[in-house]
Amino acid sequence: MADTNETELHSMLFLQLLYQFQSMTMMHLGKIENPVTKKAEKDLEQAKATIELVRMLKGKTKGNLAEKETEFLDQVLTNLQLNYADEAAKAVQEKKD
Repeated sequence: MADTNETELHSMLFLQLLYQFQSMTMMHLGKIENPVTKKAEKDLEQAKATIELVRMLKGKTKGNLAEKETEFLDQVLTNLQLNYADEAAKAVQEKKD
């Protein structure tokens, strides 16, 4: 059985991984600037791919996470999906205009 320190470390690393996916997706949605180019750039396909990675993690980790990990994962996924839907709708509207 893993000791408490290792369990806490793994929990922290899991939350950090989710935060990285969230940041990467928000960057692909043009919501935050790319730290390399210093510009907000949209790439909806990359954003969608990253959201799918988070969805896959949710499915693969179901029943194996602590409550706070599950809550954060759900929160991140919901936030990303709502932001993606917003940006996808804007892209459709821009094509119409």
